[in-house]
Amino acid sequence: MYLDHPKISATNSETEPDRIERLSRVYGYAMGLADIDGNTECITKLAKIHDHKGTLMVIWYEAPTQAEKNYFVRAWNSRIGDETEIVEHALMLNEPISNAE
Repeated sequence: MYLDHPKISATNSETEPDRIERLSRVYGYAMGLADIDGNTECITKLAKIHDHKGTLMVIWYEAPTQAEKNYFVRAWNSRIGDETEIVEHALMLNEPISNAE
């Protein structure tokens, strides 16, 4: 069982708690698509998903494949998502490396 799930957040989630519930369903849908493909790496690459005013932002620890990006586009475009294809992908920034030793 995988326990290190990504952080899920949404703009205005305090006043619109259904946004977090929707993201949880989208995450489950996308991971179901990955499972059907036999993709066990996708879940470990994922850092965070965030709903910013109807745009799904997917933050990755490692660069996703096109198929992995498509899992989230398909989930967000579904009836359980926002029914749009507005999905942005980004890599999580690494901590700056100090030159002082």
